[in-house]
Amino acid sequence: MGGPVYIGGMKLNLPFLKSGPTVNIIRLQGAIANSSRGLDDTSLAPVIERAFAKGKPVAVALEINSPGGSAVQSSLIAARIRGLATEKNIPVFAFVEDVAASGGYWLACAADEIIIDRGSIVGSIGVISAGFGLDQAIARYGVERRVHTAGKSKSMLDPFKPEKPEDIERLRGLLGDLHTYFIDHVKSRRGARLKDNPDLFTGEIWVGDKAVEQGLADSIGHLVPTLKDRYGNKVRFRRFGQKRSLLQRFGAQLAGDALAGVEERAAFARFGL
Repeated sequence: MGGPVYIGGMKLNLPFLKSGPTVNIIRLQGAIANSSRGLDDTSLAPVIERAFAKGKPVAVALEINSPGGSAVQSSLIAARIRGLATEKNIPVFAFVEDVAASGGYWLACAADEIIIDRGSIVGSIGVISAGFGLDQAIARYGVERRVHTAGKSKSMLDPFKPEKPEDIERLRGLLGDLHTYFIDHVKSRRGARLKDNPDLFTGEIWVGDKAVEQGLADSIGHLVPTLKDRYGNKVRFRRFGQKRSLLQRFGAQLAGDALAGVEERAAFARFGL
């Protein structure tokens, strides 16, 4: 026998009656951004820490559905997960839903095993920078852009001025450094499981079985049946996630939140989602 006993409507937790093992689940949904409107380390820190501490879990599961975003926030979140997993000796499983691409895949690599659906999109191990050039638009209305700096590199890629070749070259160097950092992270976590395929690190994406063949994921499966197979039918699940603000709960988003929502939709749309 196991679980709580009820007497007269009151729940009694008797120490000699053992309950099933617990797996704590962290929900990682949406774009990764350096603000409170997406997945970021500051907002997720208490969530992650509770998930590794609450109820002495036998494992922590990451439920991921993210098209990516900030490289630094991805790194910070993944490092926090790995630090706690090592400190508490708790295995981590990542379960990918629609997509774990770019920064989303960075998060998935924080797990010891990556399990995906046959329709899941994973990979996109690359770095992107996107923006708009508005110099011709303001010129059309007779607007002159005036910028004064101390330091020749202080103003770079100003969207209201024509692009400079030296700015583009500098940006490519920065993106290259971040790309190398990303590749190092994936190789350190996936190791020999990765196939010797030069396309793995070009920003290419893979779906389902093909992702498993490339070593980007370990198997096809879903959270509940996979963990029941691993820990038995009596395993219990406890979910942890970011709390929404009162305004968000009632749909009264501010302009900044609405804009963030548009940006997030655009990020998912890059993968046809």
